[in-house]
Amino acid sequence: MKEQFLNYLEGLGLNRETAYKPLLAVSGGLDSMVMAHLFHSCGYTFAVAHVNFQLRGMESDGDEQFVKDWCQHRQIPFYSARFETNNYATENKLSIQMAARELRYRWFDEVLTKGSFHFIATAHHLSDSLETVLINLTRGSGIEGMAGIAPKSGNRIRPLLFATRSEIESYAAKNEISWREDSSNLTDDYQRNFIRHHIVPQLQKLNPSLEETFRETSTRIQGDLAILKNVLAEWMKLHVHQEGEITRINKHGILPGEGNAYLWHYIRQFGFSYSQSEDILRALSGQSGKQFISNTHKLVIDRDFLILTPVSQIFEEVIIEAIQETAVLGSLQLLIEPIEELTSSTDTQLAIVDFEKVNFPLVWRKWKAGDFFYPLGMTHRKKISDFLIDSKISRGEKDFVTILESAGEIVWVVGHRIDNRFRLTPESRKGLSFFIQPYL
Repeated sequence: MKEQFLNYLEGLGLNRETAYKPLLAVSGGLDSMVMAHLFHSCGYTFAVAHVNFQLRGMESDGDEQFVKDWCQHRQIPFYSARFETNNYATENKLSIQMAARELRYRWFDEVLTKGSFHFIATAHHLSDSLETVLINLTRGSGIEGMAGIAPKSGNRIRPLLFATRSEIESYAAKNEISWREDSSNLTDDYQRNFIRHHIVPQLQKLNPSLEETFRETSTRIQGDLAILKNVLAEWMKLHVHQEGEITRINKHGILPGEGNAYLWHYIRQFGFSYSQSEDILRALSGQSGKQFISNTHKLVIDRDFLILTPVSQIFEEVIIEAIQETAVLGSLQLLIEPIEELTSSTDTQLAIVDFEKVNFPLVWRKWKAGDFFYPLGMTHRKKISDFLIDSKISRGEKDFVTILESAGEIVWVVGHRIDNRFRLTPESRKGLSFFIQPYL
Protein backbone atom coordinates (compact mmCIF):
# COMPACT_ATOMS: atom_id res chain seq x y z
CA MET A 1 0.00 0.00 0.00
CA LYS A 2 2.95 2.33 0.62
CA GLU A 3 3.96 2.05 -3.02
CA GLN A 4 0.43 2.86 -4.16
CA PHE A 5 0.37 5.81 -1.75
CA LEU A 6 3.67 7.20 -3.06
CA ASN A 7 2.59 6.75 -6.68
CA TYR A 8 -0.70 8.50 -5.96
CA LEU A 9 1.06 11.43 -4.30
CA GLU A 10 3.41 11.61 -7.27
CA GLY A 11 0.35 11.94 -9.50
CA LEU A 12 -0.84 14.82 -7.35
CA GLY A 13 2.51 16.56 -7.85
CA LEU A 14 3.80 15.81 -4.35
CA ASN A 15 6.89 13.78 -3.54
CA ARG A 16 9.43 13.79 -0.74
CA GLU A 17 11.90 15.82 -2.78
CA THR A 18 9.56 18.80 -3.27
CA ALA A 19 9.43 21.70 -0.82
CA TYR A 20 5.70 21.29 -0.23
CA LYS A 21 4.66 21.36 3.42
CA PRO A 22 1.44 19.42 4.13
CA LEU A 23 -1.01 19.86 6.99
CA LEU A 24 -2.94 16.67 7.79
CA ALA A 25 -6.52 16.77 9.06
CA VAL A 26 -6.53 13.97 11.64
CA SER A 27 -9.65 13.12 13.63
CA GLY A 28 -8.20 10.08 15.33
CA GLY A 29 -10.40 7.67 13.37
CA LEU A 30 -9.18 4.74 11.28
CA ASP A 31 -8.84 6.57 7.96
CA SER A 32 -6.98 9.62 9.22
CA MET A 33 -4.63 7.58 11.43
CA VAL A 34 -3.70 5.39 8.46
CA MET A 35 -3.07 8.54 6.42
CA ALA A 36 -0.85 9.98 9.17
CA HIS A 37 1.01 6.66 9.47
CA LEU A 38 1.67 6.55 5.72
CA PHE A 39 3.00 10.11 5.59
CA HIS A 40 5.21 9.44 8.61
CA SER A 41 6.54 6.04 7.52
CA CYS A 42 7.27 7.35 4.02
CA GLY A 43 9.49 10.08 5.44
CA TYR A 44 7.39 13.19 4.84
CA THR A 45 7.67 16.27 7.04
CA PHE A 46 4.20 17.44 8.03
CA ALA A 47 1.99 18.85 10.78
CA VAL A 48 -1.36 17.67 12.15
CA ALA A 49 -4.58 19.62 12.69
CA HIS A 50 -7.39 18.26 14.89
CA VAL A 51 -10.87 19.73 15.43
CA ASN A 52 -12.86 18.97 18.57
CA PHE A 53 -16.50 19.68 17.70
CA GLN A 54 -17.58 18.91 21.29
CA LEU A 55 -20.49 16.80 20.07
CA ARG A 56 -19.74 13.58 21.97
CA GLY A 57 -18.62 14.85 25.38
CA MET A 58 -15.70 12.94 26.88
CA GLU A 59 -15.41 10.83 23.74
CA SER A 60 -14.55 13.97 21.71
CA ASP A 61 -12.00 15.05 24.33
CA GLY A 62 -10.49 11.56 24.22
CA ASP A 63 -10.06 11.80 20.45
CA GLU A 64 -8.21 15.10 20.83
CA GLN A 65 -5.86 13.74 23.48
CA PHE A 66 -5.23 10.58 21.46
CA VAL A 67 -4.10 12.54 18.38
CA LYS A 68 -2.07 14.95 20.49
CA ASP A 69 -0.22 12.08 22.21
CA TRP A 70 0.48 10.40 18.85
CA CYS A 71 2.04 13.61 17.52
CA GLN A 72 4.08 14.33 20.66
CA HIS A 73 5.52 10.82 20.66
CA ARG A 74 6.79 11.40 17.10
CA GLN A 75 7.66 15.10 17.57
CA ILE A 76 5.12 16.17 14.94
CA PRO A 77 3.70 19.72 15.20
CA PHE A 78 0.10 19.58 16.48
CA TYR A 79 -2.67 22.16 16.06
CA SER A 80 -6.09 21.87 17.68
CA ALA A 81 -9.30 23.88 17.98
CA ARG A 82 -12.57 23.45 19.89
CA PHE A 83 -15.94 24.65 18.64
CA GLU A 84 -19.43 24.91 20.11
CA THR A 85 -20.83 23.19 17.03
CA ASN A 86 -24.40 22.79 18.27
CA ASN A 87 -24.67 26.51 19.07
CA TYR A 88 -23.13 27.49 15.72
CA ALA A 89 -25.56 25.24 13.84
CA THR A 90 -28.56 26.74 15.69
CA GLU A 91 -27.43 30.34 15.26
CA ASN A 92 -26.78 29.90 11.53
CA LYS A 93 -29.71 27.56 10.84
CA LEU A 94 -27.45 24.76 9.58
CA SER A 95 -27.40 21.01 10.00
CA ILE A 96 -24.76 19.71 12.41
CA GLN A 97 -22.81 18.27 9.48
CA MET A 98 -22.81 21.53 7.52
CA ALA A 99 -21.92 23.53 10.63
CA ALA A 100 -18.99 21.22 11.35
CA ARG A 101 -17.82 21.48 7.74
CA GLU A 102 -17.88 25.29 7.79
CA LEU A 103 -16.08 25.49 11.11
CA ARG A 104 -13.32 23.05 10.29
CA TYR A 105 -12.46 24.34 6.81
CA ARG A 106 -12.49 27.95 7.97
CA TRP A 107 -10.06 27.01 10.74
CA PHE A 108 -7.96 24.86 8.43
CA ASP A 109 -7.47 27.87 6.14
CA GLU A 110 -6.35 29.96 9.14
CA VAL A 111 -3.79 27.32 10.15
CA LEU A 112 -2.57 26.95 6.56
CA THR A 113 -1.86 30.67 6.43
CA LYS A 114 -0.36 30.91 9.91
CA GLY A 115 1.95 27.93 9.44
CA SER A 116 2.80 28.60 5.78
CA PHE A 117 1.49 25.17 4.78
CA HIS A 118 0.82 24.48 1.13
CA PHE A 119 -2.29 22.33 1.44
CA ILE A 120 -4.56 20.42 3.79
CA ALA A 121 -4.76 16.63 3.36
CA THR A 122 -7.97 14.84 4.30
CA ALA A 123 -8.44 11.08 4.61
CA HIS A 124 -11.31 10.58 2.16
CA HIS A 125 -10.99 7.23 0.39
CA LEU A 126 -12.57 5.45 -2.57
CA SER A 127 -15.49 4.06 -0.56
CA ASP A 128 -16.29 7.59 0.68
CA SER A 129 -16.30 8.78 -2.92
CA LEU A 130 -18.75 6.03 -3.97
CA GLU A 131 -21.07 6.93 -1.08
CA THR A 132 -20.91 10.59 -2.10
CA VAL A 133 -22.05 9.72 -5.64
CA LEU A 134 -24.99 7.69 -4.28
CA ILE A 135 -25.96 10.62 -2.02
CA ASN A 136 -25.77 12.96 -5.01
CA LEU A 137 -28.04 10.63 -7.00
CA THR A 138 -30.72 10.84 -4.33
CA ARG A 139 -30.53 14.66 -4.32
CA GLY A 140 -30.19 15.22 -8.05
CA SER A 141 -26.89 16.07 -9.66
CA GLY A 142 -25.01 16.94 -12.82
CA ILE A 143 -21.89 15.28 -14.16
CA GLU A 144 -19.72 16.69 -11.35
CA GLY A 145 -21.79 14.86 -8.76
CA MET A 146 -21.21 11.58 -10.61
CA ALA A 147 -17.43 12.00 -10.58
CA GLY A 148 -17.17 11.55 -6.82
CA ILE A 149 -14.65 13.33 -4.61
CA ALA A 150 -11.90 15.12 -6.54
CA PRO A 151 -8.31 14.06 -5.73
CA LYS A 152 -7.32 17.72 -5.54
CA SER A 153 -9.28 20.96 -5.32
CA GLY A 154 -7.69 24.26 -4.44
CA ASN A 155 -5.51 23.79 -1.35
CA ARG A 156 -7.09 20.44 -0.44
CA ILE A 157 -5.81 17.01 -1.42
CA ARG A 158 -7.19 13.52 -0.72
CA PRO A 159 -4.19 11.17 -0.77
CA LEU A 160 -6.18 8.02 0.10
CA LEU A 161 -8.68 8.11 -2.77
CA PHE A 162 -6.88 5.18 -4.41
CA ALA A 163 -7.79 2.87 -1.50
CA THR A 164 -11.05 1.23 -0.42
CA ARG A 165 -12.22 1.04 3.17
CA SER A 166 -11.39 -2.66 3.36
CA GLU A 167 -7.84 -2.02 2.06
CA ILE A 168 -7.34 0.65 4.73
CA GLU A 169 -8.60 -1.73 7.43
CA SER A 170 -6.18 -4.44 6.24
CA TYR A 171 -3.25 -2.01 6.26
CA ALA A 172 -4.13 -0.86 9.80
CA ALA A 173 -4.28 -4.45 11.05
CA LYS A 174 -1.00 -5.43 9.36
CA ASN A 175 0.82 -2.38 10.79
CA GLU A 176 -0.85 -2.49 14.23
CA ILE A 177 -2.18 1.04 13.87
CA SER A 178 -4.35 2.25 16.76
CA TRP A 179 -7.35 4.54 16.22
CA ARG A 180 -10.42 5.87 17.96
CA GLU A 181 -13.85 4.60 16.95
CA ASP A 182 -16.53 7.28 16.48
CA SER A 183 -19.72 5.78 17.94
CA SER A 184 -21.87 7.88 15.59
CA ASN A 185 -20.50 5.85 12.64
CA LEU A 186 -22.33 2.80 13.92
CA THR A 187 -25.81 4.36 13.67
CA ASP A 188 -28.04 5.12 10.68
CA ASP A 189 -28.78 8.64 11.90
CA TYR A 190 -26.89 10.17 8.99
CA GLN A 191 -27.72 9.54 5.34
CA ARG A 192 -24.16 8.50 4.56
CA ASN A 193 -24.23 5.81 7.25
CA PHE A 194 -27.52 4.43 5.90
CA ILE A 195 -26.04 4.18 2.41
CA ARG A 196 -22.86 2.60 3.79
CA HIS A 197 -24.64 0.01 5.92
CA HIS A 198 -27.56 -0.90 3.67
CA ILE A 199 -27.32 0.34 0.05
CA VAL A 200 -23.69 -0.42 -0.83
CA PRO A 201 -23.87 -4.05 0.44
CA GLN A 202 -26.92 -4.65 -1.78
CA LEU A 203 -25.16 -3.17 -4.82
CA GLN A 204 -22.13 -5.34 -4.11
CA LYS A 205 -24.37 -8.39 -4.39
CA LEU A 206 -25.07 -7.31 -7.98
CA ASN A 207 -21.43 -6.45 -8.63
CA PRO A 208 -18.82 -7.81 -6.19
CA SER A 209 -16.25 -5.54 -7.88
CA LEU A 210 -18.41 -2.46 -7.35
CA GLU A 211 -15.64 -0.24 -5.94
CA GLU A 212 -13.16 -1.16 -8.66
CA THR A 213 -15.80 -0.48 -11.31
CA PHE A 214 -16.53 2.84 -9.68
CA ARG A 215 -12.80 3.69 -9.61
CA GLU A 216 -12.63 3.28 -13.41
CA THR A 217 -15.87 5.20 -13.98
CA SER A 218 -14.75 8.05 -11.74
CA THR A 219 -11.43 8.34 -13.61
CA ARG A 220 -13.26 8.57 -16.96
CA ILE A 221 -15.68 11.19 -15.67
CA GLN A 222 -12.83 13.27 -14.22
CA GLY A 223 -11.32 13.29 -17.72
CA ASP A 224 -14.65 14.36 -19.24
CA LEU A 225 -14.87 17.17 -16.69
CA ALA A 226 -11.43 18.44 -17.74
CA ILE A 227 -12.66 18.64 -21.34
CA LEU A 228 -15.86 20.36 -20.22
CA LYS A 229 -13.83 22.91 -18.24
CA ASN A 230 -11.82 23.81 -21.35
CA VAL A 231 -14.95 24.16 -23.49
CA LEU A 232 -16.59 26.38 -20.88
CA ALA A 233 -13.46 28.56 -20.72
CA GLU A 234 -13.65 29.12 -24.49
CA TRP A 235 -17.34 30.03 -24.25
CA MET A 236 -16.58 32.49 -21.46
CA LYS A 237 -13.90 34.21 -23.55
CA LEU A 238 -16.49 34.89 -26.23
CA HIS A 239 -19.58 35.72 -24.20
CA VAL A 240 -18.69 36.75 -20.62
CA HIS A 241 -17.29 40.21 -19.87
CA GLN A 242 -16.09 41.31 -16.44
CA GLU A 243 -15.87 44.98 -15.41
CA GLY A 244 -15.07 45.36 -11.74
CA GLU A 245 -18.03 44.03 -9.74
CA ILE A 246 -20.25 43.76 -12.82
CA THR A 247 -20.40 40.70 -15.08
CA ARG A 248 -22.19 40.72 -18.44
CA ILE A 249 -23.23 37.54 -20.25
CA ASN A 250 -24.06 38.04 -23.92
CA LYS A 251 -27.54 36.73 -24.72
CA HIS A 252 -26.32 35.59 -28.15
CA GLY A 253 -24.09 33.04 -26.43
CA ILE A 254 -27.07 31.29 -24.85
CA LEU A 255 -28.52 29.25 -27.70
CA PRO A 256 -31.46 26.82 -27.50
CA GLY A 257 -30.45 23.35 -26.39
CA GLU A 258 -26.87 23.62 -25.18
CA GLY A 259 -27.34 27.21 -23.95
CA ASN A 260 -28.73 26.20 -20.58
CA ALA A 261 -25.73 23.94 -19.97
CA TYR A 262 -23.31 26.82 -20.51
CA LEU A 263 -25.43 29.21 -18.46
CA TRP A 264 -25.85 26.81 -15.55
CA HIS A 265 -22.19 25.82 -15.40
CA TYR A 266 -21.23 29.49 -15.24
CA ILE A 267 -23.82 31.05 -12.89
CA ARG A 268 -23.88 28.31 -10.27
CA GLN A 269 -20.63 29.74 -8.83
CA PHE A 270 -22.75 32.77 -7.88
CA GLY A 271 -25.21 30.66 -5.88
CA PHE A 272 -27.94 30.16 -8.50
CA SER A 273 -29.76 26.82 -8.65
CA TYR A 274 -30.37 24.69 -11.74
CA SER A 275 -34.09 25.49 -11.62
CA GLN A 276 -33.25 29.22 -11.57
CA SER A 277 -31.07 28.68 -14.61
CA GLU A 278 -34.04 27.12 -16.41
CA ASP A 279 -36.26 30.04 -15.36
CA ILE A 280 -33.68 32.53 -16.64
CA LEU A 281 -33.51 30.71 -19.97
CA ARG A 282 -37.31 30.88 -20.33
CA ALA A 283 -37.29 34.61 -19.50
CA LEU A 284 -34.64 35.56 -22.09
CA SER A 285 -37.13 36.46 -24.79
CA GLY A 286 -39.40 38.36 -22.42
CA GLN A 287 -39.36 41.95 -21.28
CA SER A 288 -36.08 43.41 -20.04
CA GLY A 289 -35.68 44.03 -16.34
CA LYS A 290 -36.67 40.65 -14.88
CA GLN A 291 -34.50 39.87 -11.86
CA PHE A 292 -33.27 36.68 -10.22
CA ILE A 293 -31.63 36.59 -6.79
CA SER A 294 -29.23 34.14 -5.13
CA ASN A 295 -27.78 34.47 -1.63
CA THR A 296 -24.89 36.55 -2.95
CA HIS A 297 -25.81 37.90 -6.40
CA LYS A 298 -28.51 39.47 -8.51
CA LEU A 299 -28.99 38.64 -12.19
CA VAL A 300 -30.92 41.10 -14.35
CA ILE A 301 -32.07 40.36 -17.90
CA ASP A 302 -31.23 43.43 -19.96
CA ARG A 303 -31.64 44.14 -23.67
CA ASP A 304 -28.56 42.30 -24.91
CA PHE A 305 -26.98 40.94 -21.75
CA LEU A 306 -27.58 39.12 -18.50
CA ILE A 307 -26.02 41.36 -15.86
CA LEU A 308 -24.65 39.88 -12.64
CA THR A 309 -23.90 42.05 -9.60
CA PRO A 310 -23.18 41.22 -5.94
CA VAL A 311 -26.01 41.93 -3.52
CA SER A 312 -23.87 41.84 -0.39
CA GLN A 313 -21.83 44.97 -1.05
CA ILE A 314 -22.52 47.70 1.50
CA PHE A 315 -22.44 51.37 0.46
CA GLU A 316 -22.21 53.37 3.65
CA GLU A 317 -22.06 57.13 3.29
CA VAL A 318 -18.47 58.45 3.30
CA ILE A 319 -17.49 61.93 4.52
CA ILE A 320 -14.48 63.47 2.74
CA GLU A 321 -12.57 66.27 4.46
CA ALA A 322 -10.49 68.93 2.68
CA ILE A 323 -7.21 67.34 3.76
CA GLN A 324 -8.04 63.87 2.38
CA GLU A 325 -6.27 62.49 -0.67
CA THR A 326 -8.21 59.22 -0.89
CA ALA A 327 -11.58 57.77 0.11
CA VAL A 328 -13.06 54.26 -0.14
CA LEU A 329 -16.69 53.31 -0.73
CA GLY A 330 -17.52 49.63 -1.17
CA SER A 331 -15.15 48.28 -3.82
CA LEU A 332 -14.28 51.76 -5.16
CA GLN A 333 -11.47 54.14 -4.32
CA LEU A 334 -11.51 57.88 -5.02
CA LEU A 335 -8.23 59.77 -5.51
CA ILE A 336 -8.52 63.51 -4.75
CA GLU A 337 -5.98 66.12 -5.83
CA PRO A 338 -5.97 69.95 -6.17
CA ILE A 339 -4.45 70.91 -9.54
CA GLU A 340 -3.12 74.08 -11.10
CA GLU A 341 -3.33 72.98 -14.75
CA LEU A 342 -6.95 73.63 -15.73
CA THR A 343 -7.80 71.15 -18.47
CA SER A 344 -11.04 69.25 -18.88
CA SER A 345 -11.09 65.49 -19.42
CA THR A 346 -13.13 63.09 -21.54
CA ASP A 347 -12.16 60.15 -19.28
CA THR A 348 -15.35 59.07 -17.48
CA GLN A 349 -13.26 57.86 -14.53
CA LEU A 350 -11.80 61.36 -14.07
CA ALA A 351 -13.66 64.50 -13.02
CA ILE A 352 -12.04 67.96 -12.86
CA VAL A 353 -14.10 70.73 -11.26
CA ASP A 354 -13.61 74.28 -10.02
CA PHE A 355 -11.90 74.09 -6.63
CA GLU A 356 -13.47 77.32 -5.33
CA LYS A 357 -17.02 76.10 -6.03
CA VAL A 358 -16.60 73.03 -3.83
CA ASN A 359 -17.48 73.15 -0.13
CA PHE A 360 -15.93 70.59 2.21
CA PRO A 361 -16.69 68.21 3.73
CA LEU A 362 -17.96 66.31 0.71
CA VAL A 363 -20.36 63.39 0.91
CA TRP A 364 -19.83 60.30 -1.24
CA ARG A 365 -22.82 57.98 -1.28
CA LYS A 366 -25.03 55.74 -3.37
CA TRP A 367 -27.59 57.68 -5.42
CA LYS A 368 -31.22 57.52 -4.34
CA ALA A 369 -34.64 58.25 -5.81
CA GLY A 370 -35.30 61.99 -5.99
CA ASP A 371 -31.65 62.98 -6.53
CA PHE A 372 -31.13 65.50 -9.33
CA PHE A 373 -28.27 67.47 -10.86
CA TYR A 374 -27.46 69.75 -13.79
CA PRO A 375 -25.60 67.55 -16.30
CA LEU A 376 -22.55 69.16 -17.88
CA GLY A 377 -23.61 71.36 -20.77
CA MET A 378 -27.22 71.71 -19.56
CA THR A 379 -28.84 74.62 -17.73
CA HIS A 380 -31.85 72.73 -16.44
CA ARG A 381 -31.89 70.07 -13.80
CA LYS A 382 -32.43 66.37 -14.43
CA LYS A 383 -33.34 63.52 -12.14
CA ILE A 384 -30.52 61.03 -11.85
CA SER A 385 -33.00 58.21 -12.46
CA ASP A 386 -33.87 59.78 -15.85
CA PHE A 387 -30.22 60.48 -16.61
CA LEU A 388 -29.35 56.82 -16.04
CA ILE A 389 -32.19 55.68 -18.28
CA ASP A 390 -31.12 58.09 -21.04
CA SER A 391 -27.54 56.87 -20.64
CA LYS A 392 -28.77 53.28 -21.11
CA ILE A 393 -27.45 52.20 -17.72
CA SER A 394 -28.89 48.75 -16.97
CA ARG A 395 -30.83 47.93 -13.83
CA GLY A 396 -27.97 45.84 -12.50
CA GLU A 397 -25.46 48.65 -13.02
CA LYS A 398 -27.71 51.25 -11.40
CA ASP A 399 -27.17 49.61 -8.03
CA PHE A 400 -23.49 50.59 -8.24
CA VAL A 401 -23.91 54.23 -9.25
CA THR A 402 -22.66 56.69 -6.62
CA ILE A 403 -22.65 60.49 -6.35
CA LEU A 404 -20.29 63.06 -4.88
CA GLU A 405 -22.10 65.84 -3.04
CA SER A 406 -21.05 69.33 -1.88
CA ALA A 407 -23.32 71.22 0.54
CA GLY A 408 -26.31 69.22 -0.67
CA GLU A 409 -25.53 69.73 -4.38
CA ILE A 410 -24.29 66.92 -6.60
CA VAL A 411 -20.82 67.59 -7.98
CA TRP A 412 -20.35 64.37 -9.93
CA VAL A 413 -22.39 61.32 -10.85
CA VAL A 414 -19.29 59.22 -10.30
CA GLY A 415 -17.96 57.64 -13.46
CA HIS A 416 -20.59 59.32 -15.64
CA ARG A 417 -21.04 63.14 -15.68
CA ILE A 418 -20.09 66.18 -13.60
CA ASP A 419 -22.62 68.85 -12.63
CA ASN A 420 -22.60 71.90 -14.91
CA ARG A 421 -22.49 74.25 -11.89
CA PHE A 422 -19.06 72.93 -10.86
CA ARG A 423 -17.43 72.96 -14.31
CA LEU A 424 -14.22 74.79 -15.09
CA THR A 425 -14.72 78.25 -16.63
CA PRO A 426 -12.32 80.92 -17.97
CA GLU A 427 -12.55 82.54 -14.51
CA SER A 428 -11.45 79.38 -12.67
CA ARG A 429 -8.12 79.76 -10.89
CA LYS A 430 -7.68 76.29 -9.40
CA GLY A 431 -9.07 72.86 -10.13
CA LEU A 432 -9.93 69.80 -8.07
CA SER A 433 -9.39 66.38 -9.60
CA PHE A 434 -11.32 63.21 -8.69
CA PHE A 435 -10.24 59.85 -10.10
CA ILE A 436 -12.21 56.66 -9.48
CA GLN A 437 -10.68 53.19 -9.54
CA PRO A 438 -11.30 49.71 -8.10
CA TYR A 439 -10.20 49.33 -4.49
CA LEU A 440 -7.93 46.30 -4.24
